[in-house]
Amino acid sequence: MPNPPSTRRGHLYVVAAPSGAGKTSLVRALMQREPTLRFSISYTTRARRPNELDGRDYFFVTQEEFAAMVARGEFLEHARVFDNSYGTALAQVQASLEAGQDLILEIDWQGAQQVRAALPECVTIFVLPPSRAELERRLRGRGTDAEDVIQRRLHDAASDMAHWAEFSYVVVNDDFERALGELQAIVQGRGEASRRDRDGLAALASGLTA
Repeated sequence: MPNPPSTRRGHLYVVAAPSGAGKTSLVRALMQREPTLRFSISYTTRARRPNELDGRDYFFVTQEEFAAMVARGEFLEHARVFDNSYGTALAQVQASLEAGQDLILEIDWQGAQQVRAALPECVTIFVLPPSRAELERRLRGRGTDAEDVIQRRLHDAASDMAHWAEFSYVVVNDDFERALGELQAIVQGRGEASRRDRDGLAALASGLTA
C-alpha cells in the first residue's frame, strides 16, 4: 500500500509595525479574506483592554508566569515593550507549521528579529503609516490610552520605523483597502509590488524616521 502524501509545512507570516500604524485591523481583515490563515496568539503581561478576550486576542499572564516561561525556554520570541512583556510560544508555532497550517504572527521588530533567526524561511512584513501626523491621529482615535502613553508611543515610533528595511515586504497603510490588498497579495505569493527595495519607499521611510 503506498504511503499517504506528506503534509506540506505551513508558512509563517510575521507582521510588525509601530503602534498606531493599523496592523491589527489589517491582520484581522486579512484573515477574513484568507480563511485558511490562523492567528498565532501571543502571551502578554499587559492589562486586558475592555474589547479583548483571553485566548482570542492574547493569552494574558502575570509577569511571574511569563518569567517562568522564559526560564523554561518556551518562547520562539519575546520582548519587553512599553513596560510589558510579549512572547510567542515555540511549541504552538512548530505544531501548527508541521501540520501544514499557515500562521500569521503580529509582533514588534524585536520579536521579528528573533523569529527570523530561528525560522529564516518566515515571510516578514512591515506596516508603515503614511505620515507622522496620521500616526498621531490614529493613536488618539483609539481612545484607550492616556496622554502620557500616547506621547511615549509617538516618541518611540521613529526608532521602531527605523527597522523597516530588515523586512522583506513593506506595506504603507495610507488607504486601508489598498493596504489590505497588498497584504493579501503577499500571502498569495504575489507580493513583488510590496518589496522593500521598490522605488520611493526609502524616501518615505526617511521622512517618517527623521
